[in-house]
Amino acid sequence: MKTLLIIDSGLGQARAYMAKTLLGAAAQKAHVEIVDNPNDAELAIVLGDEIPADNALNGKKVWLGDINRAVAHPELFLSEAKGHAAVYTAPVETAAVTTAGPKRVVAITACPTGVAHTFMAAEAIETEAKKRGWWVKVETRGSVGAGNAITAEEVAEADLVIVAADIEVDLAKFAGKPMYRTSTGLALKKTAQEFDKALAEAKPYQTSAKSQTATEGKKESAGAYRHLLTGVSYMLPMVVAGGLCIALSFAFGIEAFKEPGTLAAALMQIGGGSAFALMVPVLAGYIAFSIADRPGLTPGLIGGMLAVSTGSGFIGGIIAGFLAGYVAKAISSKLKLPQSMEALKPILIIPLISSLVVGLGMIYLIGKPVAGILEGLTHWLQTMGTANAVLLGAILGGMMCTDMGGPVNKAAYAFGVGLLSTQTYAPMAAIMAAGMVPPLALGLATIIARRKFDKAQQEGGKAALVLGLCFITEGAIPFAARDPMRVLPCCIVGGAVTGAISMAIGAKLMAPHGGLFVLLIPGAITPVLGYLFAIIAGTLVAGLSYAVLKRPEAEVVAKVA
Repeated sequence: MKTLLIIDSGLGQARAYMAKTLLGAAAQKAHVEIVDNPNDAELAIVLGDEIPADNALNGKKVWLGDINRAVAHPELFLSEAKGHAAVYTAPVETAAVTTAGPKRVVAITACPTGVAHTFMAAEAIETEAKKRGWWVKVETRGSVGAGNAITAEEVAEADLVIVAADIEVDLAKFAGKPMYRTSTGLALKKTAQEFDKALAEAKPYQTSAKSQTATEGKKESAGAYRHLLTGVSYMLPMVVAGGLCIALSFAFGIEAFKEPGTLAAALMQIGGGSAFALMVPVLAGYIAFSIADRPGLTPGLIGGMLAVSTGSGFIGGIIAGFLAGYVAKAISSKLKLPQSMEALKPILIIPLISSLVVGLGMIYLIGKPVAGILEGLTHWLQTMGTANAVLLGAILGGMMCTDMGGPVNKAAYAFGVGLLSTQTYAPMAAIMAAGMVPPLALGLATIIARRKFDKAQQEGGKAALVLGLCFITEGAIPFAARDPMRVLPCCIVGGAVTGAISMAIGAKLMAPHGGLFVLLIPGAITPVLGYLFAIIAGTLVAGLSYAVLKRPEAEVVAKVA
């Protein structure tokens, strides 16, 4: 970086002068030249609450920084500005972009599990953009990290950023770009409408907390659901790995792990003693992280560990996560300190106070009562009669098929995953079995009533069969979106049948994902034949009923015309 421009955005003269002086000295050490003319600058640092609407900054790398940090740590502040500044687009230019002219769109998609919705929403966005003749690139934040990553050059050239995410994602590289935020479900089901809303409602995204009013509003409107799903998404790989290690240990015998020094004992230590021991702290930590960002992580993890030690389990972990997040957020935003002590806030004051509040609350107020509730729930689940088991299985199965990966589906799934920490495996078995039914059933319907489906739907049915085997319920969405009044009731009944049968036979599942491919792991699913029967029964109920109720595609097209 050769040239630098420092702009005072309406701050007090004395404080701004101090910040500019300190930054000037830091720039001199780094061999960076300070200039006064925006046209000569390669990087502009704005000290204040917002970037001024100045067309001279158009196309320049701009960093909106906190003056307190500039004064306290000028060299570090300058380094952050150089590393994270984004190309700025003036509001006047933005308005022109959203009304006419060719578009360059970049997008981010992310769902809690990082599998189906993430990639299906990406495909929908790409398809809609190409229909409109726009250039598009979608970065998927899936379960294995960022895929098809958007480069800094592509960000700089983009006219619009669309973020379709059900969890919190890092958006720092899009600072200053017009951004519209939505969910993966809406991006998938109402793609054209979301594009139109993006054009009308996109606002420049700023990383500074003070200038993110629109972003904060959207985040808060998502409420507890998004925060919970963020925690579940980070916890899920831990649960899958731990569950499969436990299942592998059982392959040597149900009690083989009790023999010290054996491979079965080592596998149980990895899965049950380590991975499952971490699942509740990770859940609590990342719920708090979603609410308060990094300040929430420490008290959240501590609260989660205390939930485990007090016996309050996943329920206590959820409570600890929300408590830690909101306490850390309140301290971070409300506690005002002298400038000399401001640097202590993130590394000492917030972690100490929030951890004390959460820790003491979990030990003296929350832990024991919630432990009693969880113990009662676990006892009821483990000792309930066949009638109650069948009813619970039917409810969970129906919920999994209600909205194909939406809030109801995720609520049932989170319930099953949480119970794994209490060694209660039957509800998770019913949940995964029922979740496979919709895509399998609709794939079956396209085979049985082939003439009622057009060529594209027949091909979609083949894909749905594969997705169903993988426990990707979202494979049924294209059919449900086209004919919801027939598809959804058939799938809900089929899922309820599968869930009921699974609970009635006492099926148990160690790993909460993977579909039928988990059968390759000895002991992961028991009993295997009964579990397969439950899935086949629900699939036949849903698939055959929809094959009968489905109207031939020619009639549907004629009615629409």
